Amino acid sequence: MRIPGTPAALLASAAALAALCGCTVQPVDADGKGGPPVGVRVPDGRAPLPARTTPAAQPVPAPRVLWSRGDSGPGVRELQARLRQVAWLAVGPTGAYDGATERAVSGFQGKRGLPRTGATDTVTWQRLVAMTRPPGRWELYPTGGQPAAAPDPRCLTGRVLCISKSSRTLRWMINGQTLSTMAVRFGTQYTPTRDGVFTVYWKSRHHVSTLYDAPMPYAMFFSGGQAVHYSYDFAARGYAGGSHGCVNVRDETAIAVLFAQVRVGDKVVVSW
Repeated sequence: MRIPGTPAALLASAAALAALCGCTVQPVDADGKGGPPVGVRVPDGRAPLPARTTPAAQPVPAPRVLWSRGDSGPGVRELQARLRQVAWLAVGPTGAYDGATERAVSGFQGKRGLPRTGATDTVTWQRLVAMTRPPGRWELYPTGGQPAAAPDPRCLTGRVLCISKSSRTLRWMINGQTLSTMAVRFGTQYTPTRDGVFTVYWKSRHHVSTLYDAPMPYAMFFSGGQAVHYSYDFAARGYAGGSHGCVNVRDETAIAVLFAQVRVGDKVVVSW
């Protein structure tokens, strides 16, 4: 409470009022300045308590670009592997941020309401990581980290499943261009996968073997009961096991895309 002037009667009245309300009375100085406002209690011998202030809002930093077209390296390879897990990329990983990777990132961003820049920024990366798992080595390096040998010459024309036993890879090729590559394994010593040139004569998305009572998803039959298909065992145990003559694929995302593209009548080449 502020009391103008300093007459003794007014001061006495103010002191009595202050005693009733528990306030501290500060006379106004000659220049009109006084102590703290009414209701602010000041302990004896201490400075007035500072007023509370609301902290200013901190600006949100803009997302930082991690990789964009033209970049390369292990980070890009992991990005591509994770994009394949959510079916936004059908080829690779190659470790090079190419046009296909840029389009995949742009599609992923647009689906989730993010700006479709095609570049992988911190926000896009965090969203992708939250939706995927850390890729295994076979996902990062589907050909074992080694460049695949040149394809069999019989694979250079038409639509071909070009399968190499030496590099343990399957290439999906059209007129000599490789559209995708994936790791495969083959039959064991007593049930070998046949070599030669064949054609896809039947496709069965949810096939189950009547001979071995085993699931054969995305089966594409090319020679008797031998087919290219996804293998849960291959995905779990890798090359420690083997098939009964079929060509096993361990990447379910990759073979799902392949199954949709391959037609009955397409060529199959199995060679060393």
